[in-house]
Amino acid sequence: MATPLDDEALDRLFRTARTANGYTDHPVSEADIRAIYDLLKMGPTSANQHPARFVWITSQEGKEKLAALSSGTNGEKIRKAPAAVIIGMDLNFNEELPWLFPHAPGAKDWFGDEATRYTHAFRNSSLQGAYFIIAARALGFDTGPMSGFDNAKVDEAFFADQPSVRSNFISTIGHADPSTIFERLPRPEFERFNRVI
Repeated sequence: MATPLDDEALDRLFRTARTANGYTDHPVSEADIRAIYDLLKMGPTSANQHPARFVWITSQEGKEKLAALSSGTNGEKIRKAPAAVIIGMDLNFNEELPWLFPHAPGAKDWFGDEATRYTHAFRNSSLQGAYFIIAARALGFDTGPMSGFDNAKVDEAFFADQPSVRSNFISTIGHADPSTIFERLPRPEFERFNRVI
């Protein structure tokens, strides 16, 4: 049986971890990005689908391009962040199943219709996006996930060479500037949204 994480680790991942709205000047390197990915890829997806497709952005040109397609204050957050990532989803993820799920040779055909593939791609890329947040936090980074952007324009700008990929959500990455952290919003007690039957 695994040993529970200590309070320091649980705080970093959940209890005191916060959404970043601004960052220090500390950079995010490609080595950092690869380390985050090497953790997040270990999280489970249905039939090992791995439908998420990531575009990691560290250049100012890339951040400006993404910021211009974002709404409200999100654009400025992206421009000033050390890095950003687009979490996309491949609607043809099943093409990769012969090697990702080799013990079921027919798995590719389980997802024959577009509606089924969309449901699975959206659900499992969202899971992978959550794994990204946890992996980044585990490695000492902060994130600012957001959905305020023009999905169609982001798809056109960043996934034009991958027509089966659609954007799910985006996030900034870095070391948070504490002055940009909002007061924690309410978290519901167990009894409000849970039942044990």
